[in-house]
Amino acid sequence: MAEAGESRVAEAARTGLRGGARTGGRDMYGTGERDAYGTGGRGAYGTGASGGERGGMRRPSPLWALALFRSELTTTLRRWRTRALLGVLALIPILIGVAVKIETSDGGNLGGGHAGDGQGPAFFSQITNNGIFLVFASLAATLPVFLPMVIGVIAGDAIAGEAGAGTLRYLLVAPAGRTRLLLAKFTTTMAFCLISTLIVALSGLVTGALLFPLGDVTLISGITVPFEEALLRALGVAAVVALSLVGIATAGLFISTLTNSGIAAMATTVGLVVTVQILDTIPQLHAIHPYLFPHYWLSFADLLREPVYWDQLIKNMGLQGLYVAVFGSAAWARFTAKDITA
Repeated sequence: MAEAGESRVAEAARTGLRGGARTGGRDMYGTGERDAYGTGGRGAYGTGASGGERGGMRRPSPLWALALFRSELTTTLRRWRTRALLGVLALIPILIGVAVKIETSDGGNLGGGHAGDGQGPAFFSQITNNGIFLVFASLAATLPVFLPMVIGVIAGDAIAGEAGAGTLRYLLVAPAGRTRLLLAKFTTTMAFCLISTLIVALSGLVTGALLFPLGDVTLISGITVPFEEALLRALGVAAVVALSLVGIATAGLFISTLTNSGIAAMATTVGLVVTVQILDTIPQLHAIHPYLFPHYWLSFADLLREPVYWDQLIKNMGLQGLYVAVFGSAAWARFTAKDITA
């Protein structure tokens, strides 16, 4: 794992960060062993400013942040664990589509009913009429459990996994600074929220097109829109779902800065998802429900109305933004003051 950390530093260095090489090495690592390993928080493993400034190190160019983000995203997507998680997400719409096809193969409706009796979960009863509803059904099925758990694994492993593998200090050798590294981890996690959501939506669309007819879509409000407009609404739904996950993603990133164990951070983040979802179902706690990050998750359904109901959508985006501000600030405060020993 140390070799992996070194290779990632070398890759970032090749993007044009040559200022650090002119400092002679000693300033790159701070003024001594204490600063180098972050125990004083002042050298290259510290806040990334003091040692470099004393040695005349140039500040990293804006391209460094982009290169660091690209490196982090590529590293995340190349892991077999990540590919397995994305594979599971892609498989869920396929299973739902096949199950609906088998269930309705005799002309009946979901749950053993018949067409027109109104049985079946939301969106699911419409899948046989139009395959695009498999996109909405898949997102509705994965959003409460599967998507946040996958995001929790990635976010929880962002910092703690590097520390546990001994690669975190290698990433801080280059003149990136802790803030830039944390920002790269944050943007990578946000990008993964979008990638995982789009995989579910795309798998649902392809499966729906193969198993069921496509055509004009009747919205929840009863108005029929062309298929092209329905595709745009489906893309909007996927974007809303991705944005709905940024709250738990940021909370997971904060948890990841609290420990050097990636498994502990991942388990804690996933446990937080389950706990908060349980709290959101207890009627006696209705006073705190509007402040729980999953409370407005299913508001994406309001995009399938004409006119669109914006009230719940705006509340959802505002709540997620609040979680990003609070836990993002907490993650920055913790990570910039943390002793890096691995």
